[in-house]
Amino acid sequence: MSGLTELRERSAAAALFSCACGTAATVILLLPALWNGYPLLQYDTGGYLARWYEGYLVPSRSTVFGLYLHVGEGWHFWPELIVQSALTVWIVALALRLYVPARRPWLVFAVIAALSALTTLPWLTSVLLTDIFVVPGVLALHFLLFRARDLNRLEQAALILIIAFAGATHSATLAMLLGLTVLMALLRLLLGSLISRRGLVQGASAVVLGAVMLLAANFALSGRIAWTPGGYGIAFGRMLQDGIVARYLKDHCPNPELRLCPYRKELPKTADEFLWSYGIFNDLGRFEGMNGEMRRIVLGSLIEYPFAQIETAALATAKQLVLVGTGAGVHDQIWHTYGIIERFIPTEAPAMHAARQQLGLLHFAGINRIHVPIALLSMVAMLALLVRFRAGLGNDLALLAFTASAAILANAFLCGVLSGPHDRYGARIAWIAPLILIVALARRAYAARFHHGAVTAAP
Repeated sequence: MSGLTELRERSAAAALFSCACGTAATVILLLPALWNGYPLLQYDTGGYLARWYEGYLVPSRSTVFGLYLHVGEGWHFWPELIVQSALTVWIVALALRLYVPARRPWLVFAVIAALSALTTLPWLTSVLLTDIFVVPGVLALHFLLFRARDLNRLEQAALILIIAFAGATHSATLAMLLGLTVLMALLRLLLGSLISRRGLVQGASAVVLGAVMLLAANFALSGRIAWTPGGYGIAFGRMLQDGIVARYLKDHCPNPELRLCPYRKELPKTADEFLWSYGIFNDLGRFEGMNGEMRRIVLGSLIEYPFAQIETAALATAKQLVLVGTGAGVHDQIWHTYGIIERFIPTEAPAMHAARQQLGLLHFAGINRIHVPIALLSMVAMLALLVRFRAGLGNDLALLAFTASAAILANAFLCGVLSGPHDRYGARIAWIAPLILIVALARRAYAARFHHGAVTAAP
């Protein structure tokens, strides 16, 4: 009986230690927000927050994420940050459980601490933005496809929900997850049983569920069964920036059907300046007033200048691959977000304005001297896993590296070509590469220790 009691006590102590490590790791991911005194904000945050109050659809602002943010009002949005951080800890812990034989709760804490020091991760978990859900969505899909046999039903259900929610928060994320699912379905013809048929069905169902969630939220808030608008407008912005719009207007103006003709020599040089600052776009009715014309120019340019489109798309993708800086858009001049909070959630305004970010004390230049080279070097080093781990226990790591590489490339293409290259789009996925390298190093360390122990124990 004493032996059974001792076993129970050890099990309880182990569970308590594991919980303590997970909690500590979660707190680490909250440190930027704790230092700031309030969740970090970005220009887009206000657009998401306003969806609940304004009741209509706006370009590139998911109503699903807007509803998610609405839940945290009154608690300064700390519930959202805790959910984001705890979810990240769980997905990292699951990766370690699946790929590193050692069961060490402290390893989860150590990996989160390393990622927090070397990558953009804690700045993603501490900001009210959709970007933190990208990597969990990619990893969740991979785990369902390749490690379904090692997951219980509750874990599988959780991964399905992560994929669906990640996709519902951003159209580019949904497109990336859909593309990965299609790619893996094609690869199953080559890899056979390595890709679980059930996992493939679950992954595809999760992507569809994400689309359904978005349509349902759009209908609930706007009364319309419609997709989040803005696709042509965002693509138009990228083509404007690349000079394709100017070329189209030069070839087709004067034309009374093109309202931009009188302004063709006054167009801003960047998509951000055209779409998000006051000027010509506002004067012509913004997305609602310009959607038809932007659609005409986008589709017309694709037909008339295919080689220019291919060239600029390739350049945009390449540029996006190396834009991975932390903190893009997180500064003290996000007037739209301030205005939304002051107008619709005035009880949040005092705490928001008292935060260090709003006092101009938040700077990323020094941080990016570490984060950017680590991200870029890790992406290159991760490719080596595709070659180095060719046999034995390394095959599953090679597959994980393949999924991550495909996701990074798809993210660069979708964001760079459709929206235009930005550091934010690269940073949101770049931390997957250091994570996979750390997992690979942890497994190698375990294998070396195990082999050394076996040799030492041999007669």
